[in-house]
Amino acid sequence: MDTIQIGEAALTWLNGGNTRLDGGAMFGVVPKPLWSKRYPADERNRIELRSDPIHLQINGKNILIESGVGKGKMSEKQIRNFGVTEESQIEMSLAELGLSPADIDIICMTHLHFDHASGLTKRKGDRFATVFPNAVIYTSQIEWDEMRNPNIRSRNTYWKENWEPVAEQVKTFTGIFTVAEGITMIHTGGHSAGHSMITIENNGQRAVHMGDIMPTHAHQNALWVTAYDDYPMDSIRAKLKWIPAEMEAESWFVFYHDACFRAVKWDQNGKVLQEVKRK
Repeated sequence: MDTIQIGEAALTWLNGGNTRLDGGAMFGVVPKPLWSKRYPADERNRIELRSDPIHLQINGKNILIESGVGKGKMSEKQIRNFGVTEESQIEMSLAELGLSPADIDIICMTHLHFDHASGLTKRKGDRFATVFPNAVIYTSQIEWDEMRNPNIRSRNTYWKENWEPVAEQVKTFTGIFTVAEGITMIHTGGHSAGHSMITIENNGQRAVHMGDIMPTHAHQNALWVTAYDDYPMDSIRAKLKWIPAEMEAESWFVFYHDACFRAVKWDQNGKVLQEVKRK
């Protein structure tokens, strides 16, 4: 498993599954001759996208960022349409760290689309049950409201089997919220109305997970937003605000979806200072 160190906190990527989605959709109005130089596509114009949760431990608390695509929950049609080539292996990944799902104390969800939230629940007989029984699940109030009452566009990605079994575990916030010492969730909107980003600070070092307003390293340009963004101008505003500031701070940008890089550190001009490639 890939790991980077932020101060005394080790960030470790678990195996949350793999999808292949249309590259044009993932890069919106950006022409393929531009984005394909930064991120490879296959012969069907699909790009590989991981869905790998990040584990970290701070003050004895086991924390996950996102939850993976889940296992044994999708129909054959969904697997085909979403290009799922691998389902989650979270329990196996946690076991390599000497942990089980019951050891997870906190889960930070940037948003609750199926490719982020499906790992929260699992099939148990003829119903669905929580995967992480002892975890508090944090997401924004706006996101939680839409998850439970999706509109005509969002109902295809907000699934009741992903929220009903964990409803009692969910705690929400508005604006900016400190989850634990050094871990902050910030509502950005953009990709969804309730989308949030996450910052991690420890011993003078810093990392930022911008969720799906910057799903891969190739989305560094503020104008490169996905066609899946419900409010693209909000995505652009958030990127214009946060990316330059985090570059100036020489923060690590860490990714959930990137199939090429786990983390990248840029200078103020966008030049790569350090990078961690996915193994």
